[in-house]
Amino acid sequence: MPTPSLTTLPIRRLTLRDLTACADLSEDRGWPREEHKWGFLLTAGRGYGIDAPDGGLAAACVVTLYGPHERPSLAALGMVLVAERHSGRGVGRRLTRHVLTTLGTIPVTLHATPYGRPLYEELGFKVTGRAEMVTGTLVPPGKAPRITTRAATAEDLTAVLRLDEEVFGTDRTHIVTRLPAFADQLRVAEENGRLIGYAAAWPNMETHVVGPLIARDTETAKALIASLAAHTDRPLRTDIDVRHTGLLAWVKEHGLASVAFNDVMTYGITELPGDWTRRFAPVTVAAG
Repeated sequence: MPTPSLTTLPIRRLTLRDLTACADLSEDRGWPREEHKWGFLLTAGRGYGIDAPDGGLAAACVVTLYGPHERPSLAALGMVLVAERHSGRGVGRRLTRHVLTTLGTIPVTLHATPYGRPLYEELGFKVTGRAEMVTGTLVPPGKAPRITTRAATAEDLTAVLRLDEEVFGTDRTHIVTRLPAFADQLRVAEENGRLIGYAAAWPNMETHVVGPLIARDTETAKALIASLAAHTDRPLRTDIDVRHTGLLAWVKEHGLASVAFNDVMTYGITELPGDWTRRFAPVTVAAG
């Protein structure tokens, strides 16, 4: 029996039962397995995949929807991966086109590597921003931040959700409410009893990824990062909007180093909603 063409193989929804196959696909492309992140994305978002005729997944991606459940206002596309043995055969293009067709008129955003950017441009995405990935062990600042930070409690949830929607520009309750279980740390910054920022640090291989990072200003963002660093022995990693030059300079002065840049791209909108001046880093580049 002839092997079916990848152009005719069905695209299906992925579930948590596909977690190992997704991690295998990451490993196949030389990425870390990132099972913890895959599990988060597959439950908070929608996974799509193509089963390979020779076993495993030929390709996969995850879409995270934001806004009202019945009429989402934004979608984030991430973890677009094609198995090495099936690369260069249009599989990633076909999968992405399928997702865009499924989403209809919902605007889409993604973080593109230099390798992936040409494909997304071909499909109609435009570069609207840039993020710089930095990593390393944060050297404690010489003087204590003047901003008060503490571990978040259940009583903070309403205020965190309110601030998050205001800054992100649309509702992402299904993401924020999963952070206490997903992240090892969830901390808030406050002033006179009012929440002015929050951040999480979640485990990813040997690092703790800082995200989301939402803060009133650069000083608040610094205080949140310093407080997360003070409560972990792992190096930090985060993806900071390049427009936040003050924060990028500060983290580099305190031990973190630049490792990569990703282009923020959009489809169907010319810029992301919300207030970028208070949005310093995403939960993960795979989910916006």
